[in-house]
Amino acid sequence: MTSHDDLTARCRAVLLGVAVGDALGAPMEFMTSGEIAAKYGRLNEMVGGGWLRLKPGQVTDDTEMTLCLARGIVTAGGWDLRTIAHEFAVWLRSKPIDVGDTCRRGIRNFMLKGETESPPNQWDAGNGALMRMTPLALYTLGDKELLQKCSIEHGHLTHNHPLSDAACICYGRMIQMALLGAEKSRLRREADRLAAEYPSFRFDPYPGLATGYVVDTLQTVFHYFFRSRSFEECVTSTVNQGGDADTTGAIIGGVAGAYYGLEEIPRRWLKKLDRGCVTELESLAPKLVSLSPQLTQSRSPSTSSS
Repeated sequence: MTSHDDLTARCRAVLLGVAVGDALGAPMEFMTSGEIAAKYGRLNEMVGGGWLRLKPGQVTDDTEMTLCLARGIVTAGGWDLRTIAHEFAVWLRSKPIDVGDTCRRGIRNFMLKGETESPPNQWDAGNGALMRMTPLALYTLGDKELLQKCSIEHGHLTHNHPLSDAACICYGRMIQMALLGAEKSRLRREADRLAAEYPSFRFDPYPGLATGYVVDTLQTVFHYFFRSRSFEECVTSTVNQGGDADTTGAIIGGVAGAYYGLEEIPRRWLKKLDRGCVTELESLAPKLVSLSPQLTQSRSPSTSSS
């Protein structure tokens, strides 16, 4: 069993893992693994730069949208899709340094029409819903049905595609299993179950692609998570694959944080992050778990029966 203190620390590690993976990978976005090797060797420090000309430790839309989702749940005191959509709208109006086209279109759909579900689109199987999933995994901890419901509703704000839905649900389940102490073999069975239902997600042998297509993204995350033995190895190996490196880094950072825990996140990486970002992520994590309907119910005094 996972103790309360350990669970709280691991929940913080989930959100902080997203941020460090994002910041580490962002300078390598759109580079190939060969280009990264030629320029950096094996990059394992937050150097900044890249096509966005980032400061070392600066996060991008992966972390920023994760924060929006977390704020929306905490502000509403539970699940309210319009509050979450409003947080995304506020963020988009702030002119973020980067935002994906599908995310932008979905958020503008809400801003202009008040709609919280984008129409189905066969081309919307990007990773923009998956990258921001971690707050949902914390909020729905202990409730598989609620995780599935909220994952689909939240994803459809911007990405209405069955592959995106399936990826979000699988990833959320894996985070929850890791938080509750599951072995990596159990998480592997969850990944294999997704690949059995949707064969395009098969990752063994690894195809070697790390694009913004949700299948490529999750194949990359699975490949490096299951073959690595530490948080740092997971994240470093993933971002050095290149491609959509900030997003693959953010996604593997979330599940690796849940599995390895807060103490395994390199301090040198956390020190590079913006202090305000770290403080807010650390504050939101336990609040999200405290709102979990399943855990709240289990903590309520039980009624006696004769």
